[in-house]
Amino acid sequence: MINPKGFCDQLTKFGIEFYCGVPDSLLKNLCAYIDENLSQEQHIITANEGNAIGLAMGRYLGSGAPAAVYMQNSGIGNAVNPLASLVDPEVYSIPMLLIIGWRGEPGVSDEPQHVKQGRVTEQQLEILGIPFVIIDSQSDIDSVLPGLLEQMTHESRAVAILVRKNTFSKPITAESKSSLYRLKREDALTSLLQVFDANDVVISTTGKTSREVFELRKKRNESACDFLTVGGMGHTSSIAMGVALSAPEKRVIAIDGDGSMLMHLGALPIIGQHSSSNLVHIVLNNQSHESVGGQPTVAGEIDMEMLAKASGYKAYYCASDEHSIASIWSSLTFNTGPVLIEIKISQGSRDDLGRPTSSPIENKEAFMQHVGSEK
Repeated sequence: MINPKGFCDQLTKFGIEFYCGVPDSLLKNLCAYIDENLSQEQHIITANEGNAIGLAMGRYLGSGAPAAVYMQNSGIGNAVNPLASLVDPEVYSIPMLLIIGWRGEPGVSDEPQHVKQGRVTEQQLEILGIPFVIIDSQSDIDSVLPGLLEQMTHESRAVAILVRKNTFSKPITAESKSSLYRLKREDALTSLLQVFDANDVVISTTGKTSREVFELRKKRNESACDFLTVGGMGHTSSIAMGVALSAPEKRVIAIDGDGSMLMHLGALPIIGQHSSSNLVHIVLNNQSHESVGGQPTVAGEIDMEMLAKASGYKAYYCASDEHSIASIWSSLTFNTGPVLIEIKISQGSRDDLGRPTSSPIENKEAFMQHVGSEK
């Protein structure tokens, strides 16, 4: 396997000493090394991948030094606009290195939401005109990387590394800090499912949240009619808003994560200003991208109450234990939203946590039947 330190040392030879991006499970060992060994001035976890491209561009404009941007291949979509309209050699011609985790690589078993993206990733880079190499655990980075990085420098352009599964070895890192909060996400979801009404419509975010919702429903012998947003990180609240506007007689509940909310934060004022009065937006805040490795978000440093009210939400509530969740829910009145409920939780999930056994199509059909919108 490739040692993250050796990899970063190779990049340093070509002037790359600044990293930014959105964490990915295939890159978690590399991200762990970067987060542990680089200063806050050298490493920034961004809200989304387009944000990271802009930041890397600014780094070059301000210092003359290229930056590295890491992402999952699902994030290429967020990055296409700045890559094509700003970074491209036909526009500003900005050198940078993209480090891309290749989820859904053809021939490698993966979850449904990654299959199409994995199949088209190489073509996306080719269409964008971004030269790339593919690395795995057996790659000799001393021979593979220099040619690509020299092309980045000499042609002043973006280049990319596609990273296969299990490429980077695990670095030695400090022990993770203990959380201020006792409640874990699955405990919070258990409490929420106990207070939800059978007619409520639930849309849950990607990652471990939807996996836990699915398993808890099964444990409670309840029908799996929640919409499990297994892909499209950051879009859960927008999907919920669309449902809420289309089914005003239903209470619609978005169960979001802090990283997901931050990724497309502009959705909040759209929700707030369009008076989705039947929408309850729940943010499970563990201040981390837990589903892909536990890298920190900035959600512990922002005032969510001010954010919600500035965006036009009618009310904000905060909970950090089962009792406060139940108390808040009992005080809610239908059609007085949109409401934001922040639930402060710790990291952590069961080692035996499974994945939804229904296909995305089956999930969609069950959800639409529950809402009453099936054709």
